Amino acid sequence: MKLVEAWEKRNEWKNDYHIPSYDRTAVKNNTLKAPIWLHFGAGNIFRAFIAAAMDTLIEQGLSDKGIIVCEDFDKELIDKAYRPYDSLSLLVTLKADGSISRKVIGSIIDAVTENDRMRALFCEPSVQMVSFTITEKGYCGPLMRKIAEFCLERYKNGAFPVALVSMDNCARNGEVLSNAVLRHARNLVVEGYADEGFIKYLTDPLKVSFPWSAIDKITPRPDAHVKELLEKEGFEDTQQIVTKFNTYTAPYVNAEETEYLVIEDAFPNGRPKLEAAGIMFSNRETVEKFEKMKVGTCLNPLHTALAIFGCLLGYETVHEEMKDENMKKLVWELGYKEGMPVACNPGIASPGDFLHEVLTKRFTNPFLPDSPRRIALDTSQKIPVRFGQTLKAYESTPELDLDSLTFIPLVFAGWLRYLIGVNDRGESFELSPDPRLEELTGLLKDIKLGKALINEEGIDAILSDRSIFVIDMYSCGMAKKVKEMFKEMIKGPGAVRKVLQKYCG
Repeated sequence: MKLVEAWEKRNEWKNDYHIPSYDRTAVKNNTLKAPIWLHFGAGNIFRAFIAAAMDTLIEQGLSDKGIIVCEDFDKELIDKAYRPYDSLSLLVTLKADGSISRKVIGSIIDAVTENDRMRALFCEPSVQMVSFTITEKGYCGPLMRKIAEFCLERYKNGAFPVALVSMDNCARNGEVLSNAVLRHARNLVVEGYADEGFIKYLTDPLKVSFPWSAIDKITPRPDAHVKELLEKEGFEDTQQIVTKFNTYTAPYVNAEETEYLVIEDAFPNGRPKLEAAGIMFSNRETVEKFEKMKVGTCLNPLHTALAIFGCLLGYETVHEEMKDENMKKLVWELGYKEGMPVACNPGIASPGDFLHEVLTKRFTNPFLPDSPRRIALDTSQKIPVRFGQTLKAYESTPELDLDSLTFIPLVFAGWLRYLIGVNDRGESFELSPDPRLEELTGLLKDIKLGKALINEEGIDAILSDRSIFVIDMYSCGMAKKVKEMFKEMIKGPGAVRKVLQKYCG
């Protein structure tokens, strides 16, 4: 059975697949006539979480409209993973107890790559929300200029209210989005394309809002074992797709069951009743605290540690790493000993409970095939977000001491060792994409495994970069600790393991 066929012949599909019963043609017509939600970023987390939430609303009769997804960066995603399947997808939820649920998601009504169509959609008075999952680096890219231009068209054609909502894993994401859009908007004024009223429009929260949000759901690349399982059940749309931008996708998405999305409730043109799908709405302070708890202490720093050392030690999945006693101790100590003293308590979730679930259920889930290489993507952009606030908190709190930290410096040393591109067996491996990869590897190009470290200029240049580490690593003494650990790790094959045993034995 294929996706489109499964939807059309849902009564004939006898396997354990949930196929919604709503009239998708009516939902399509309603959406295209008066769209309420545009989303930029057609990746896996959008389909596994955001689109699935809207699907729940439609099923419950709480909305008669879906989402229109826009993709400006990797248009091959739309051509290969959306249009051939009428924008339907299969969500495969991999639960910690070993059970699996399968649901066809029909809330994505259209997939758009054309600038003129995006511009026209932006001008629709009915649009309540434009959301984004474009990763941290997307807010520095050319899409932000286009968003400013699309906002200008909305301003010129009625100045209708709208919420622009970042749903990416980055600190103060609403502020990041707002700053990016306003920077380009001011350029449009300087260039003569817009008047000052446009800036007033964008900075009036009753007209345009930039709600902060915090999102959490692990959505690995489509897994071959899941593909095999689906094919045995008679599901045919299982082609695994890799685009020229190295995006891994498929007509199905496999994801963990646990999910959180907390959004600042600031929507000047209204919003869907997403709380009925488990999405939490609160004030900005609560969102920021949840984001700091997750991104800065209780999950993302641990993920980065597993990614770096997983690549060096040759692990294919996170759950296999969690069977390694050294790796297990690393993330437990990183979370409980060094992160928990500065963890924010948002009130809607306990940091201790959240961390315990991460370490005992989520990372150890053998049915969730998440890979260190995927998580190692864009590490230079993640370190300041995932470790920077913790370091600043230790630096500014009299009761805490930066010099007491061991496991955070160990992760930094591991990252430098990772950038050499040679694993702990002495074999070359492919580094994950990173916008600063060429620069960083160039600084370390003369460092060879098993050779004495003679020139430290490249290491010094990286460790003194506050855009990566946020604090002054040299004045606080952490750079010295990182360098010593790094020197131990380059002594030869097996040196990484020895260092881990030394500190995490």
